[in-house]
Amino acid sequence: MSRRTARADAVVTGAGSGIGRAFALELARRGGRVVCADLDEATAKETVVLIEQAGGEALAVACDVAVEGQVRQLSHTAEAWLGRTPSLVVNNAGIGAGGLPVGDAPLGDWQRTLGVNLWGVIHGCHVFVPQLRARGRGGIINVASAAGFTAAPRMAAYNVSKAGVVSLSETLAAELAGSGVAVTVLCPTFVRTNIFGGELIDPASAQVARRIAGFAGFSPERVARQTLDAHDRGRLYVMPQLDAKALWRLKRLAPAPYARAAGLVGRFAPEPDPVD
Repeated sequence: MSRRTARADAVVTGAGSGIGRAFALELARRGGRVVCADLDEATAKETVVLIEQAGGEALAVACDVAVEGQVRQLSHTAEAWLGRTPSLVVNNAGIGAGGLPVGDAPLGDWQRTLGVNLWGVIHGCHVFVPQLRARGRGGIINVASAAGFTAAPRMAAYNVSKAGVVSLSETLAAELAGSGVAVTVLCPTFVRTNIFGGELIDPASAQVARRIAGFAGFSPERVARQTLDAHDRGRLYVMPQLDAKALWRLKRLAPAPYARAAGLVGRFAPEPDPVD
């Protein structure tokens, strides 16, 4: 294991649960101090308690990543508590959305999904990348999803948000080449988290997703460990599951047949309840 994340002073967004909490706990286990940011400060504090019980150091901060000013304040708080700028930033905060096709999904759902999932990562990169570049070492881990390239029907807002995170990460990797700052983008399929319980996912679709995740999904702890190890090795893309790797290759080898097949599969998806 390299020294980069072995003892990283890190900021993790969405650290109150799921993959974000798993990242925070694993980073603390590796000897790092962790700033745990979340929209729900109470859950961030729960993560801090778990870290402290294991002998680590952590700080809970309330932050809505969709608001640039709050992300900038997060950076100030982190620097003051750490005594320096963080060496690793994990842009993880995200929400689930899906169930309706383009044209039926409310624009408000689009705005909220893009605000958190895409603009949240943009804000994190915009604020923290200059600090990392000036430091001359460190890393950025952006949490996307296999949805960013699988483009499943009735998930347009979520798909677009995650595709944007993949593209942003690829661009950052090019811009930061040779700077000492590593970039990794995480693209999992199903992970056993609470993201399927969000208000922007219709109940029928959420139920199916939870069943698949419960049966075949990876634990968030496994995903966090794999991602940090891959980041240490300088890998840009992390696709923890075999199905993500297979879909990635299939989409690139046969894009048109893939789109037709995805459309056929989408026809068998459960119909959501009507929107009033």
